[in-house]
Amino acid sequence: MRRGEEFQAAIKRGKRAGRPTLVAHLSVSGDEAPRVGFVVSRAVGGAVVRNKVKRRLRHLMRDRLDRLPRGSLLVVRANPPAASARSEHLAAELDLALDRLLRRRESATDGHR
Repeated sequence: MRRGEEFQAAIKRGKRAGRPTLVAHLSVSGDEAPRVGFVVSRAVGGAVVRNKVKRRLRHLMRDRLDRLPRGSLLVVRANPPAASARSEHLAAELDLALDRLLRRRESATDGHR
């Protein structure tokens, strides 16, 4: 995801799940392939640290893309503790956030059947 409108759509209209190291926003509409964007602010660290965090998150999301429904816009925002978090911890936090978002989405769609 690269366009500001997509980031805004996911953040404003989507569901949110927060963890100490990251916050995930998920919005689902349409039928295109899922897209993911990352937000790593200066609060996380300098440019080298921010890029490292972004690369780690991108790598972790590659294995989890198949969990997202078609039409998904997912924004993963790193919090400052992400800079010093071990990869295993970051992966666990990402899984917890995704589980919460996807479980909420399933329960919301179950009520409309």
